[in-house]
Amino acid sequence: MAQNRNQLIKLFIGNITNAVVHKILEKSITEQYLSSKYNKELLNSIEIAKNYRKKINPIDKDLSEDLKEEIKKIVISKVENEINLRKAKGYKNLEKIEIEKEVNNILLEMSI
Repeated sequence: MAQNRNQLIKLFIGNITNAVVHKILEKSITEQYLSSKYNKELLNSIEIAKNYRKKINPIDKDLSEDLKEEIKKIVISKVENEINLRKAKGYKNLEKIEIEKEVNNILLEMSI
């Protein structure tokens, strides 16, 4: 069971990371067409992450503080890496300042 739980946590982290990256990308884009694509991907990742969150631990029960901090640290690191990659590809207006704020907001939404 622990192996499955660890896999679920990895999948959860991946979807949360994707959601945060697309949230930041959505805010940085002025073109409505691209912005709506990022929003669609954001919503999809959040829904998938919610399902994984339910499987990791019941929503009404908190995760351990250590696990919460570890998840937050990993997500922030992965988002920073992805934002740096996007900047290297020529993306503009990507604010790294918002990463921790967006991660906190989405984790709070996920009851973490």
